Amino acid sequence: MRILLINQTFYPDYAATAQHAHDLARYLVSQGHEVTAIASRSIYGEKGAALAREEVVDGIRIVRVGKSIFGKSSILARSIDFGLFYLLAFWKSMVMQRQDVVICFTTPPFVALIGWFLRLVRGTRYVYWVMDLYPDVAVACGVMNARSPLTWVLERLNRFCLRHADRAVVLGRCMQARVVAKGIPASNLALINVWSDPSDGVATDRSINSYRREWNIGDRVLVMYSGNFGIGHDVVTIADSVQALRDDSNIVFAFVGGGKRKDELIGMLRDRGLTNYIEAPYQPRERIHDLLSAADIHLASLASGSTGIMVPSKFYGVLAVARPIVYIGEEAGEAARVINEEQCGIVVALGDAPALAAAIRKLAVDRDLATTMGNRARAVMVEKWGATHAMRKWNTLLGEVANAGRRRV
Repeated sequence: MRILLINQTFYPDYAATAQHAHDLARYLVSQGHEVTAIASRSIYGEKGAALAREEVVDGIRIVRVGKSIFGKSSILARSIDFGLFYLLAFWKSMVMQRQDVVICFTTPPFVALIGWFLRLVRGTRYVYWVMDLYPDVAVACGVMNARSPLTWVLERLNRFCLRHADRAVVLGRCMQARVVAKGIPASNLALINVWSDPSDGVATDRSINSYRREWNIGDRVLVMYSGNFGIGHDVVTIADSVQALRDDSNIVFAFVGGGKRKDELIGMLRDRGLTNYIEAPYQPRERIHDLLSAADIHLASLASGSTGIMVPSKFYGVLAVARPIVYIGEEAGEAARVINEEQCGIVVALGDAPALAAAIRKLAVDRDLATTMGNRARAVMVEKWGATHAMRKWNTLLGEVANAGRRRV
């Protein structure tokens, strides 16, 4: 099959969707498919064009268009950059050789419209990979008003993209239920989870972990929040828990990654004079497994109203390295459901800093409990949620979609 992926970010970008797209593309190449990706010439959130217009990496033809003029300075600036990418990606997809299947992501939102148009005029089958639901995300995070005319228009636009896709891929049961509630037939949906480390490898021993050595952790309990610190994450509760545990010399926090709310979090910690934490930028993808293995306890969070809209991608990577997870969010969320069903961590309510601090202290003191939860996490990942399972599902799905398209011709 000739398969096209359209996403604003791709290798070597560190954004989660870029990593997932690259992982999937490499796997599809290994299965004998011809894979092309259309992406931006800019690293996500940065201004200017730093990446080559076209190159072949891991057997994947990468075609890059446009550049970010304004970065992430404002919603208007991002909208202009999105618009430029829409136009150039559309043009490039129209002039290249016809593809059998196109996979459209949600960065930028509604780029799936390109997939619909390719389906309409070129007969390309189109799969909509719903990483985030828009405008639901913007409403949940308070960026848009649920009753505004613009929200109404964008909601109808997203339903159009979902309804006209040959298949829409959702990330979990909660997202599936939310999409079905929008009037999309369940038969048009496929549930395939995301992943963190495509190798699904076991954790490195904490006694020889390179990050623990670099950060001089010793035998202390390391509590980590890694990845994107976006507007959909509860950093205030995390900051309050760091303060609550400041006198416990056996516990140290690590905040690794980037995003709009990371500066806010670090600013709060500095303003309070706290020193019981380590701060680091995004780490190279090839070190992600070692990074996740460095922690004894992982934190994950999604804001109120995010159930069925987003899934923290780091969640599945934590399962792989056999570490317990403390999740700050709604009980109905996908991550919370897995934690409660599999007993592989602790769920605390948004805003409940005392409960978060108590959960961290409990796992720090009761190492047998932490180990048991971590082992359960690893077991359920191997059985249900590993990257290997997800990749195979993708390969099967794309084959079914392409074959259905050929039968219609």
